[in-house]
Amino acid sequence: MNRIRVSKRIEKKLAKGLVLLEASDLENVNLKDQEVEVHSQDGKFLGTAYLSQQNKGLGWFVSTDKVTFNQAFFEMLFRQVKEKRSAYYQDDLTTAFRLFNQEGDGFGGLTVDLYGDYAVFSWYNSYVYQIRQIISEAFRQVFPEVLGAYEKIRFKGLDYESAHVYGQEAPDFFTVLENGVLYQVFMNDGLMTGIFLDQHEVRGSLVDGLAMGKSLLNMFSYTAAFSVAAAMGGASQTTSVDLAKRSRELSQAHFQANGLSTENHRFIVMDVFEYFKYAKRKDLTYDVIVLDPPSFARNKKQTFSVAKDYHKLISQSLEILNPGGIIIASTNAANVSRQKFTEQIDKGFAGRSYQILNKYGLPADFAYNKKDESSNYLKVISMKVSK
Repeated sequence: MNRIRVSKRIEKKLAKGLVLLEASDLENVNLKDQEVEVHSQDGKFLGTAYLSQQNKGLGWFVSTDKVTFNQAFFEMLFRQVKEKRSAYYQDDLTTAFRLFNQEGDGFGGLTVDLYGDYAVFSWYNSYVYQIRQIISEAFRQVFPEVLGAYEKIRFKGLDYESAHVYGQEAPDFFTVLENGVLYQVFMNDGLMTGIFLDQHEVRGSLVDGLAMGKSLLNMFSYTAAFSVAAAMGGASQTTSVDLAKRSRELSQAHFQANGLSTENHRFIVMDVFEYFKYAKRKDLTYDVIVLDPPSFARNKKQTFSVAKDYHKLISQSLEILNPGGIIIASTNAANVSRQKFTEQIDKGFAGRSYQILNKYGLPADFAYNKKDESSNYLKVISMKVSK
């Protein structure tokens, strides 16, 4: 195994529990896609890491011990997470959740999600992808009850994004339960699966009646999972807006799975900012507005960045929100701190007052590194706007 020496600054960073290795940490290191021993400048062994470029960083520090990333190592990690997720296994109302979440569960660059009887591996860099057979075999040993598995290739340079890995193939579409609500999912169609599992606590608040008797507008709705959760929780009507044409049929499928009539639920294929203008022209107003944009988006007319532009979503929502209405503001941008996100929200409110109803980060199945704020990337704030 190759050795790398790190500066005093990096030694201190690792001692604090920060495990993502960045380009500035490894300026004189030319190795990539391999396991390495990490040593201090004076030769002291600090631990085991691997180097591989991904969208954030150049590698991950994994353990302060000398370990080998073999099948036995991953079996140990998977046994630990199986025990940690035991409450989810005992929950009759939920059959889809995250089993393994990167550095929060001891190995950055890898996630594993469970959708009913099927698992989905996500590989975030080429080193993890190289050892995928070791990882999937370890998983089979610890989770023999999983009927089959799929993979998502979440780094650039390969010709495909999704594939069947082992075992039984899932139906093209099937349903999973979350908070007692059925959602239609798909395992082998690009990087998406039909639902973002990290939002299940927020959807749970809607199932529990946050929008009961209210009208809800769901912006950047994807498959309208927030909308169906609200409908199951008694919302009188929902409107789901997304630019992707396919979003309409995928959204309607969630409603059909739960036996909900779509009579009072609209699915609009339109740019969100165009819809704000349309709603103002038509005097359409809503009691609850959900804002969950991608971190960065571009269309023919403009670009959108959570870090710079989120306040525009807030200010335009306020123009079509009923008095005393609720805004659910969400972002999964790891590069935007909770403080910066709050600043964007306040900028959008421009002095108007609001009451915070709830704040959410990642749910318990999305274990994260408690020493690193950016590891808890999800930030959701539900707010009641003063009349």
